Amino acid sequence: MSKAYNIALIPGDGTGPEALAEGVKVLEAVSGKHGFQFTFETFNIGGEHYKKTGETLTDEVMNALSGFDAIYLGAIGHPDVKPGILEKDILLKLRFHFDQYINLRPVKLYAGVETPLKDKRPEDIDFVVVRENTEGLYAGAGGVLKKGTPDEVAVQESINTRKGVERCIRYAFEYCRQRSGKKTLTLCGKTNVLTYAFDLWERAFYEVAVEYPDIKTDYAHVDAICMWMVKNPEWFDVIVTDNMFGDIITDLAAMIQGGMGIAAGANINPEGISMFEPIGGSAPKYTGKNIINPIAAISAGQILLDTIGEHEAALDVEKGVTTALRDDIKDVAAGKMGHGTDAVGDIIAGYVAGA
Repeated sequence: MSKAYNIALIPGDGTGPEALAEGVKVLEAVSGKHGFQFTFETFNIGGEHYKKTGETLTDEVMNALSGFDAIYLGAIGHPDVKPGILEKDILLKLRFHFDQYINLRPVKLYAGVETPLKDKRPEDIDFVVVRENTEGLYAGAGGVLKKGTPDEVAVQESINTRKGVERCIRYAFEYCRQRSGKKTLTLCGKTNVLTYAFDLWERAFYEVAVEYPDIKTDYAHVDAICMWMVKNPEWFDVIVTDNMFGDIITDLAAMIQGGMGIAAGANINPEGISMFEPIGGSAPKYTGKNIINPIAAISAGQILLDTIGEHEAALDVEKGVTTALRDDIKDVAAGKMGHGTDAVGDIIAGYVAGA
């Protein structure tokens, strides 16, 4: 009997459903080739659902999601919903509830994709950011006093626990060991100013490093990371950092790899349910026009495959994406690909099935 995986689909808002549909198309193509099966169930949560019902993510839906092997997300974000509501009550709630303490962001420049960095080639931009995903400034600690007055005080605290920091760092070391890269792990922090939080990060980093003598370690302040990511991205193999810094540097990384249209990520609980998504937004102005680039969603499906252990299938998806970007797609920007969203999915699914 073939393996079977149950995947929860959250198409979300804007162009999310269009992009996710192409990711599903490619997953179905590769599963047929490799002899396993997917069963998909759709959960229509997001901005439109919130506008109609006032609900974001109910306990009933959370309980249902607990029964799946993975969550595959399109995009969350609606122009008619105040910023912060959907992000906090859907995205962060999912990450925290399922303890998805790793945000994994592969950063790779593919042949045929332009980067704004002068003279940089695909071999120069190929690294991974491991971001702590459930603590830091995103933990929600803090508050406001005297709101709306001249004496208003707003406090947002960064929460860093030894458990949370160490498990993220250990995951990064393991990932670096398994990856066919330079076997170099760089800690990104700000030890000269954020002396409490990053003293913890630095101590944990070097204490865990003793267990990984095959991995070279390095440290850089977050501002230096941004500088070197632009000037010398080839220096990096795997970067590990906290929640806020990881959020910032991965958007910079997306630009140097060619843009949000091809940037995929994952929210991972190595012992539980993980969630896979394109890192870009819902791009509502392109909704229904069949022009959004679905490759970020397709690549998120590739990370899903790798995470559930279907490594050969994941390699086939990456080969399909690589070939399509090199030979078929004119530009990764929406409306400039030379093909519609659905056609791009068809092209990659065709390569995957024949890989």
